[in-house]
Amino acid sequence: MVKNVKFKIENIVASANLGIELDLYHLGQKVPDIEYEPEQFPGAILKLKNPKSSLLLFKNGKIICTGCRTEAEVKKSIKKALILLIKASKKRRKKE
Repeated sequence: MVKNVKFKIENIVASANLGIELDLYHLGQKVPDIEYEPEQFPGAILKLKNPKSSLLLFKNGKIICTGCRTEAEVKKSIKKALILLIKASKKRRKKE
C-alpha cells in the first residue's frame, strides 16, 4: 500500500446550471472575453484573468468551469461570469 503520497490540486472542473437560456451569438458579439464559433464548438468560451479560469457556456444555461485551484476560485469565477452575462443582457434589453 502506498503511504504519504503528496499531491497538489492543479485544476478543478466544476459544472453548474444557471436555469436560463443563453443567447450565445449575442454574448459572443457583445462581451469581449467571450469567444463563440458555433462551426467549431457548440458552446461559447469565457476566459477570465482573475481568477484565471475558462468557462464553457451553453445555450441551455449549463456551464463548465475549468482552471481553478480552489472551490473559492470556482465560486468567484461563476459569480464574475454571471455579472458579465447580466450586464450583456441588460444592454440588449435597452436596445430592443
